Amino acid sequence: MPSKNLFRRAAALASVVVLGATLAACSNDPVAEQYLSGDSKGYISGEFQVQEIAPEDRGEPVVWSGVTEDGDDLSSDDTAGKVTVVNFWYADCAPCRTEAPHLEKVWQDHQDGDVAFVGVNVENEAETARAFAEKFEITYPSLIDGKSGEAKLAFAAATPLQATPITLVLDQEGRVAARIISAIDSPSVLNTLVDDVLNEAA
Repeated sequence: MPSKNLFRRAAALASVVVLGATLAACSNDPVAEQYLSGDSKGYISGEFQVQEIAPEDRGEPVVWSGVTEDGDDLSSDDTAGKVTVVNFWYADCAPCRTEAPHLEKVWQDHQDGDVAFVGVNVENEAETARAFAEKFEITYPSLIDGKSGEAKLAFAAATPLQATPITLVLDQEGRVAARIISAIDSPSVLNTLVDDVLNEAA
C-alpha cells in the first residue's frame, strides 16, 4: 500500500502545477541584477518554481544576522542544528500577503520540532512589519533588512534571489536545500520540503 509520504508528495506536486498557472512574484529585488546576466539556475522572475538540492550539491552554510521587528538580535547561530525556513517578503507585496497564512501554518505544524522560521523583510520599517505580523497572525520573527541588506546579501551569495516572495529551506548545517520562487497557495509544498530535509538526518 502506498505510504502517506507518497500521497503527500503527489499532493504537493499537484499544487505546483496549479501554482505555476496562477501565481506570480513581486519584482522588487535590487540584488537580483547581479544574477540576470549570469547563471540563474533556470529561474525566471514571476514564475512559480520549486527546486530541491541534493545534499552533495549544496554549497557552504549561510552565515547571516540581523535585528528583528521587535529589536532582538537574531543570527544563524540561533538556528544552528535546525532545519530553517527563510522567507523574503515585504508588506505591500500582494503574493506575500497571500502566502502569509500558509507559512504560519507550516510553522505551527513544525515549531515543536527541530525547525526554525525566519522572515527577511526587504523593504519596510519595523513598525510596518509588526503591523503585518499582527494582521496575518504571524508568530515567527522577521529581520528588518531594507536599509542594510546584510541578510539578503548573505543569502544572495549562496542562491539567486530574483523575486519576492522567495522561500528557502536550509538543512541542519545551514546550507540551502530547497527553494520556492513566488508565493505558495497552500502549506503542502513547503511541508513536504521541510519533512524531506528533516528525514535526511533520520
